[in-house]
Amino acid sequence: MPVSIVEQGGRIVVGTPYHPNFPARARLLGGDWDALRHVWIFDAREDDRVRSLCREIYGTDGVVPIPDADGQGRNEFSEGVALPHYFGHRQRLRERMIANGAESLPDYELLEVILFAARARGDVKPVAKALLGHFGGFAEMMSGEPEALAAAGLNLAGIAAIKAAREAALRLMRAELQQRPVVNSWDKLIDYCSAQVAHGKIEEFHILFLDRKNVLIKDERQQRGTVDHTPVYPREVVKRALELGASALILVHNHPSGDPTPSQADIAVTQDIKKAAAPLGVVLHDHVIIGRNRHTSLRELGEI
Repeated sequence: MPVSIVEQGGRIVVGTPYHPNFPARARLLGGDWDALRHVWIFDAREDDRVRSLCREIYGTDGVVPIPDADGQGRNEFSEGVALPHYFGHRQRLRERMIANGAESLPDYELLEVILFAARARGDVKPVAKALLGHFGGFAEMMSGEPEALAAAGLNLAGIAAIKAAREAALRLMRAELQQRPVVNSWDKLIDYCSAQVAHGKIEEFHILFLDRKNVLIKDERQQRGTVDHTPVYPREVVKRALELGASALILVHNHPSGDPTPSQADIAVTQDIKKAAAPLGVVLHDHVIIGRNRHTSLRELGEI
């Protein structure tokens, strides 16, 4: 590994091969070791002293900028070995995200930041763009099954990073529903349910258990079925409501076809659960069917 010295945003980034004398001397100059990128970071004001140290220990002071045709410049090692084109990209992207807010990043750059946790080194931009292209969008990719993500080229660490990021977003949305009556936060409830199941490839049946004030106690997935059917057992729904001390329920399931129009089976199971719950003092508020970019409320249709 040749010595490299590159200026980035008021700091000096130094890459060096291991030498037993370098770490202690580097720290005397205020250097910090970046274990993720395997480089030393110095204040740019120490440039001359850092270069002097590198010449003393390694016999070279690293790189000099060589202008490109576009005037932007590139960095090359004094030995003639070019730096990777993505050198320093992670740091710049992180700094830009913190300065401007994560909402300022396009989908592929936000996905890059997520994947940084899974790949300690290397360029993940091509991976991020390929994933978004493969799944057709950010939401579809984040909702992808682990098997589908693996088939698209992600390793275990990448799949775990994506699933952790998705769950963090869902928990943030769910926390809002646990602080006030759900019936007074209907738009947020629909947003939460859509984020949870709208892009699923198979049907999922969820139950939102509410307390006496209609505040969310728990959201549980009771069943997971096929592309067009999920078995639901009213007795199990009511039993779980009693175990949690719930006073009310909202049923939620998705239609992978994207069309939230209720089937006769959807209407029938809704009525069955309502009849089973009522004698025990558990109220069924609604059954919401989530489609692609729209939803249907069986209460609004007059079925409850």
